[in-house]
Amino acid sequence: MGPLNGIRVIELPNIGPTQFAGMALADLGAEVLRLDRATSVASGEGTMPASPYASLDRNRQSVGVDLKHPDGVTTVLRLCESADVLIEGFRPGVAERLGVGPDECRARNPRLIYGRMTGWGQNGPLAHEVGHDINYIALAGVLAHIGTAGGPPVPPINLIGDFGGGGLLLAFGVLAAIIERAASGAGQVIDAAMVDGSAMLMSVFVGLSAMGFWSDERGTNLLDGGAHFYGTYETSDAKWISIASYEPQFYAALCALLVPLGIPLDPANQMDQSSWEPLKTQMADLFRTRARDEWTEFFAGHDVCFAPVLTMNEARAHPHNVARETFIEVDGAPQPAPAPRFSRTPGAVVRAPVVPGADTETALAAWGFTEPEITALKAVGAIA
Repeated sequence: MGPLNGIRVIELPNIGPTQFAGMALADLGAEVLRLDRATSVASGEGTMPASPYASLDRNRQSVGVDLKHPDGVTTVLRLCESADVLIEGFRPGVAERLGVGPDECRARNPRLIYGRMTGWGQNGPLAHEVGHDINYIALAGVLAHIGTAGGPPVPPINLIGDFGGGGLLLAFGVLAAIIERAASGAGQVIDAAMVDGSAMLMSVFVGLSAMGFWSDERGTNLLDGGAHFYGTYETSDAKWISIASYEPQFYAALCALLVPLGIPLDPANQMDQSSWEPLKTQMADLFRTRARDEWTEFFAGHDVCFAPVLTMNEARAHPHNVARETFIEVDGAPQPAPAPRFSRTPGAVVRAPVVPGADTETALAAWGFTEPEITALKAVGAIA
């Protein structure tokens, strides 16, 4: 049933972080009702093309609503009366112009938690500017520090802004507000911004930089690939391995394995940065002499903090991930399993990725609309 069983969430249509937050909440048992645009129902495509592979759209029901129709707006407000949470990802002011802003929705239900997901936040000089993940992490001081020495900043796909500093931040805020509501009895509005969440993820590095222990020159620091004992190396088969022998005991284990192969490692000089680059070069040459799987076997059973660098398809087949069922299949499509795991109330995938408007009648009935009301709303085009 999931730990969020009994929590009702309305998800207004949007791509990326709001979509991810909706999936995360639904995976843990919340009843998430996504309100797709009527035009999406007509085309059959919502925030993503309807497909068994669109895992971000799983575990929801979908109602097609025309938010430009007054009766469509009224439908949303009525749904808010029996909802615990509403999440939206419009630009600041758009929800208000549509008539489904926090004031209107919470007037119907003071216990409603209204979660807002944007890139720049609800206020500030850039609040109304367009942007995407890479822009938000750039301004948050994240992107400048990802990449190799002397090379350009490397976008970490859209994991940091959209999902880690965005969707998960919104879901985290929603859960905190639900806990607070148990004491106060009142809902509230959450302003979740990707630039804020991305900056929060950088907390330790902001501190290290301020103390002078982190260089602005990317690829030269302890955890950004600058150290010979913390980074990735290419193998003879053009694949890669990762080594993270940061702690002294793990570094000593690395030394014990590589010194006999000709790498002059010395535990006493691990943090001598003047030696890092020459040692990286020597280790890179060594690791190019064997294939990735050979190095995986070589390091097996030794405490050096090692892992092969796997592609998504390879990761699905790795014995550890298979044993933990880290990946599952839904209607034949591979997907990451719900996380984290709970001992009594595990999350689950109970619905395949939703088709826009597929549940309009049944979902509205479950949320308290009568059959004549649904028929009337369809007749005027307020729902689809």
